[in-house]
Formats: sequence, C-alpha cells, structure tokens
Amino acid sequence: MTIKDVMTKQPTICRPETNLAAASAMMWENDCGALPVVTEKGKLVGILTDRDICIALGTINTLASDLTARDAVETDPLICDPSNDVYSALQMMRKAKVRFLPVVNEIGVLEGMVSIDDIVLGVKRDDGKTGAAVAYGDLKTARQDVPSHPVSA
Repeated sequence: MTIKDVMTKQPTICRPETNLAAASAMMWENDCGALPVVTEKGKLVGILTDRDICIALGTINTLASDLTARDAVETDPLICDPSNDVYSALQMMRKAKVRFLPVVNEIGVLEGMVSIDDIVLGVKRDDGKTGAAVAYGDLKTARQDVPSHPVSA
C-alpha cells in the first residue's frame, strides 16, 4: 500500500507571509497540528507546527500577528513521495520522531500530508478488514517512539 492511498489529499496550507495568528486560527478551525507552507505555485518551502508557533512566540517578545510562518517554519522537513510504501514512511517518521510528512511530487509540489494516524487508520489488511498492512509491532513501536507533542514535523 502506498502513501497516496492513505494521505490527506488537500491539507490546509499557509503561505510564508501568513502571520502566526492566522496560522494558529487555521490549525484550530481545521483541527490540525501542522501546516505545509507553500508558494503560490504549490511548491513546499517548509512545514509549520503548533509547536513551532509556541516556541517562536515564547522566545520572541512580539504579537503573533507580527510574526510570519517564514519566521517560525521548519525549512528542511522530511518529505515523502506519493508512491512510497506506508512501511517506509512509518519508519522514516519513527526514526525522525515526527508525526507528519508532507507528500510532494518529483518537482517539489505539495500533493498531500500523511500522519502516523493516517497510516494506522487508513490501511487495510490482506483479508480486506480495516487494520494494518504493516506489522502491529512496527505500528506500536513507531507510535511509542514518536512523542505526542513532536520535536518538529
């Protein structure tokens, strides 16, 4: 099973110039903890997490509306390709201790986002029942190794 089968195909996004107050509101309204930061042409430039926003606001004495995603964004995020298998993406998340991976095509344009929860909930077993296409132990270990509040996304 590939990432394309389980990813969120139209994630909520923001632009580098989006201020952190607006980005926070987007996360709240869309119940998400990370926003891909993309150019007008859809090219991924980074990923902004709720944690990134908190750290930026906690370390810089200014209003959220005065800082932009560009000021707080993780600019070199791990990425995956839509054709990657779910097992390799899960292992990548586990190793890096991240919960989200932007899914980009060969020219760097965002096609979606995938989370550990997407993998756990979205894959099917060989017998057609909902469940994991990867071993339960691998899912459990990855979920235990990746903190609920990630170091970065």
